Amino acid sequence: MEVKRERLPRAVDPSGLRVRDLNAHQLLRGSELEGPNRPAHLEGEELERYVHERVLTTTLDSAVAWARSNSFFPLAFGLACCAMEQFHAAGPRMDIARFGFEAFRASPRQADLIILAGRVSIKMAPIIRRLYDQMLEPKWAISMGACCSSMGVFNNYALVPADKFMPIDVHVPGCPPRPEALMHGVLKLRALVQDKAEPGWRGRYDAVGTEERP
Repeated sequence: MEVKRERLPRAVDPSGLRVRDLNAHQLLRGSELEGPNRPAHLEGEELERYVHERVLTTTLDSAVAWARSNSFFPLAFGLACCAMEQFHAAGPRMDIARFGFEAFRASPRQADLIILAGRVSIKMAPIIRRLYDQMLEPKWAISMGACCSSMGVFNNYALVPADKFMPIDVHVPGCPPRPEALMHGVLKLRALVQDKAEPGWRGRYDAVGTEERP
């Protein structure tokens, strides 16, 4: 037997996939549904409607992004008063488990999301950056509260915004933000991971390029 190796094309044309050539009967082969509505007894529009209601097609990238966005492993980490609101988000009232990321991890090597809940001092910034570097890829970060985003009422020489020493994906405003605000930020992050993020105000108002430079 001769084995022939060929280089796969870089891009696969979806229109050439074999699944597009299969009819409804072939897609439902092996179905265990019993009774008068068994696919083998359906024909025409009824069979096509049956397939449309039960068969879902997607891409591997979309499926992986959907799984990641619904199973975050946040790092059990808090800095100041915002951490109290973060704890409440995991409580029974808000029930963060509805979205699949109630499993807070004690080790950064088992986490893929860090929530900076509170003000960041200059002495604490290198430690936070080390924790972020030890997290798994892909990883995300949420800046929770005005202190972490813009130093808020503690705008002095001892604090530093999180954007100055690590990448931040979502900012949650407030001092401190309520658990509902954190949940809103997490939903924004989930849409960002699924590549369905809404454009920011710079995109909506055509203000790209007006950022303040240090």
